[in-house]
Amino acid sequence: MKKIINNTIKFIKEEYKFLIVLLLITIISLYPVNYYIITGGGIKNIGKRVEVDNAYQEKGTFNISYVTELNGTVVSYLLSYIIPSWTREKEDNYKYTEEESVEEINERNKIYLNQSSNNAIYNAYKLANKEVNLISKKYFILTKNPKYKNDFEVGDELVEVNNKKITDITDIRNEIDKYKVGDTISFKLLRNNKEKTITAKIYKDKDNSKIVGIYATTVNEYETDPKVNVKFAVNEAGPSGGLITALSIYNKLVKEDITKGKTIAGTGTMEEDGSIGTIGGIEYKVLGANKKADYFLVPAGENYKDAKKVVKKHKLKIKLIEVKTLEEAINKLNNLK
Repeated sequence: MKKIINNTIKFIKEEYKFLIVLLLITIISLYPVNYYIITGGGIKNIGKRVEVDNAYQEKGTFNISYVTELNGTVVSYLLSYIIPSWTREKEDNYKYTEEESVEEINERNKIYLNQSSNNAIYNAYKLANKEVNLISKKYFILTKNPKYKNDFEVGDELVEVNNKKITDITDIRNEIDKYKVGDTISFKLLRNNKEKTITAKIYKDKDNSKIVGIYATTVNEYETDPKVNVKFAVNEAGPSGGLITALSIYNKLVKEDITKGKTIAGTGTMEEDGSIGTIGGIEYKVLGANKKADYFLVPAGENYKDAKKVVKKHKLKIKLIEVKTLEEAINKLNNLK
């Protein structure tokens, strides 16, 4: 043991310059850069995560499509210029403000996931003529403007404003309008499941509107019969799985199997009114689904145009289905042969 220690000390003394250079190279290589590295995509069977009481069986599958993203480092950034299937996306493209952190982006995407999933439940049950009732509305901060100094955080759930329960997102605006610029109002909120009260100063924006410097959104929660439970992995976030989630729920509620025994993938947000919103990364999602899925559902408009270009460019066999609403998606799947 003593001999090993002595040899190690001797090696360090003789090669310390090399070791220092090696350490510096390692540190620099792992240093973060302002990019996400997109390395490809794939699909996952959402049916395994959607639990509906007394669900009808299906022969095929509904699959969410995803894009694999790495937090950029010097090494992964340089490799993206060498590996043809890797590409770069600036972190700033994910931000609402320049000052936002990765943690705030991730927190917002979790809210979007919850919102899109609940919209999927509502629309699927409505179109299946099953019971679905609104039981609560929650209000979350999606972003804050650093120009206006207040103690809000992205992900805060707003509960009360000036000791009045918030029952609609407009309650915040109505309360702000009662006061003058420079006044302060109080907010009760939930942060990391802990209740907190803060005061917020009222400012004037460029349009002379009175604001506190936040943008919030509503997340509806529903009670259903039969009961439904949608499970997502802790590392999953974002709204793009809403359409496929809705289709999977619907298919478990109705007797006719709209998969027709096929492997169906797709992407698109699920809005409260049943419309399907566009998403990013369509090229990688289509490429990731090819050879694994028979059909790929794509939001109408630019997403569909871009998806067609990918299919043509790479001579893919997967069949695209353009959809604007959940109802249209169901009708088109019902008409598949």
